[in-house]
This record gives sequence, C-alpha cells and structure tokens, in this order.
Amino acid sequence: MRFLHSMIRVRDLDDALHFFVDLLGLTVVRRSDYEKGRFSLIFLSTGAANDPAMIELTYNWDQEAPYTGGRNFGHLAFAVDDIYATCDTLQDGGVTILRPPRDGRMAFVRSPDAISIELLQAGAPLPPREPWVSMPSSGSW
Repeated sequence: MRFLHSMIRVRDLDDALHFFVDLLGLTVVRRSDYEKGRFSLIFLSTGAANDPAMIELTYNWDQEAPYTGGRNFGHLAFAVDDIYATCDTLQDGGVTILRPPRDGRMAFVRSPDAISIELLQAGAPLPPREPWVSMPSSGSW
C-alpha cells in the first residue's frame, strides 16, 4: 500500500492556488475540469524527489458558501528547508502565522479555506530568533 493524496475542498480556486503554489511553493501536477459535474480537480506536489504524495484541491464551481469543518480534517504537514524564510514569505503574502516558529522547528498557518497547515523545519531546529521568539500564538490551528 502507498499513500496517494489528501483532498480538500476550496471555495475560491485562485486564493487556494495563490496560497499553495505562490506562497508555499507547491507545483500543479495536473488539472481536470468536469463540465458536466461542474467541478475541477487540481493535484499539487512538493516536486521533491521520492515524494509521490499529493494534495487534491476540489473546486466545485457553484459553491458560494464557505465550507465548514476544516478543523475536523486535522492538518497538512510540510517539512521546509528554512522555517523562518517560509514564514516570512507567508506573512509577506498576507497569511497570519497562528503558531510562530518560536522554537525554530514548528509553525502553523491556515489556508484560505481554514485548513490547518503545519510547517516543520527539516533536520535540526534553527536557532531561535526574532521576531518569532517574541510573537504570541493567535487564533486556533
């Protein structure tokens, strides 16, 4: 058995792609649009060697109301090369860092559809540094 993907429903495809592709750096692997069913499936990958797992974004064309229950999903977790640089990029892109990487190891943010995203420093934690050490957690993740 091998893990294939996690699926999340997104209300605004442009916002979701901006978050996952432009800010987090994932790559669109394939996209399928289903006119009859009025939905699109977009598969994203980290692009890292030997990492076959993907995220499937499901975009229902006529969905107007936000989806509920994103917290029940749990979270998606990504190992990043530099947690501080990743958090800087996200914050500069307008994303709130809900659990800052005070320990140089772990942070949490949310996607535009309120999916919790855990960021973990690859390898050993980075030495603690500002502004992250002093930044309090906010909201829920």
